[in-house]
Amino acid sequence: MTFRTHVLEITTGSRETVADLTADCAAYLREVADGRDGLLNVFVPHATAGVAILETGAGSDTDLLAALHDLLPADDRWRHRHGSPGHGRDHVLPAIVPPHATLPVIDGQLALGTWQSVCLVDTNISNTDRRVRLSFLG
Repeated sequence: MTFRTHVLEITTGSRETVADLTADCAAYLREVADGRDGLLNVFVPHATAGVAILETGAGSDTDLLAALHDLLPADDRWRHRHGSPGHGRDHVLPAIVPPHATLPVIDGQLALGTWQSVCLVDTNISNTDRRVRLSFLG
């Protein structure tokens, strides 16, 4: 059994973001999977970000942010009140968009559906630097 971890450093900027990590995941697997089957775990060690599997580039990423804005408005309703206005909603995000995903790897490659991408979802405009841990279990 092999278990290797790599940390991606991602700068999300000062606005809500859906960042596509698929190419980073594929590059990591080329280094560690050696053509084997296994599992890729993607984990965000932050209390205000998540990992989603969705289509990007056709509007779904923007639709996700709009849906999160409707579901979790950035206003003063939140009990968690430090940081930017409405920051409490950012701490609720991981209950809806979990901070992890475990994905199948076949012959050393991600076994995603045709339009699926691995994405970091970050609504916290106050924290622009994120880490994403990639771990392969072969």
